[in-house]
Amino acid sequence: MSEDQAGNSLKRGLAILEVFSEDRLEWTPEELMEKLGYSRPTLYRYLKTLREAGLLSSNPNAGFTLGPKVVEMDFLLRKSDALILTGQAHLKNLTDRYTCTALLVRRYGDRILCVASERSAVNPRSSYPRGRPMPLARGAIARSLMAFLPRRHLIPLIERTFEDLQAVGLGSTVEEILESLKRVKKAGYAVAFGEVTPGVVGISAPVFDAGRSPIAAVCVTIAGHLVDGNMIDEISSHVRRAAEEITQTLSDQRLNVAAQ
Repeated sequence: MSEDQAGNSLKRGLAILEVFSEDRLEWTPEELMEKLGYSRPTLYRYLKTLREAGLLSSNPNAGFTLGPKVVEMDFLLRKSDALILTGQAHLKNLTDRYTCTALLVRRYGDRILCVASERSAVNPRSSYPRGRPMPLARGAIARSLMAFLPRRHLIPLIERTFEDLQAVGLGSTVEEILESLKRVKKAGYAVAFGEVTPGVVGISAPVFDAGRSPIAAVCVTIAGHLVDGNMIDEISSHVRRAAEEITQTLSDQRLNVAAQ
């Protein structure tokens, strides 16, 4: 098998994992064949490989679900991801200071994914539990990341998510939305009121990689009745500082590795 063929085979096998979602947690082989267009022999070959690797599980006379290897990999991720290891202490500092939930969210294509969180609020309300992907459009986290994307990436993203962005009042045209995001970029953080979870204020600031591309965000979500304008300004300052310190720590770690 050539390198191109091997790469294509790998993509086709991984495509099976991509069909699992919160809305579809289990798939039968027949459903997978219809969804992916694979022949029965091809599909069963991939299913056998993924099941033996622990990435899929199956029950007799039932469909396939994600397997235990996913849980093992999540455990290893928590112990190895520099973003999580660096950011956890900052989340704890924020929840010690405010009655809130503090989140560390990674950008994942056109989605955002909570990878770590701390909370001090009793029965907190949040639409961002760890591991649940959300569209990169609504809320403070989305805006704090979008505002710092290069224009060549930002314009197509705005066009793909235009209806959501328009619905939350960012503008009625692409140019108006760009102007709204410029204001977020100038401030260095974003604030949203009840856009994702009713009654909750979100305050978010971006974390950058070495090339100054936004790779993640720090966010505080707090019940709206607990904050006023001055408190939001205060929390925003702390959230922005936490994001800046995480960015700097990650940069220092990369430089130390490069110097070794």
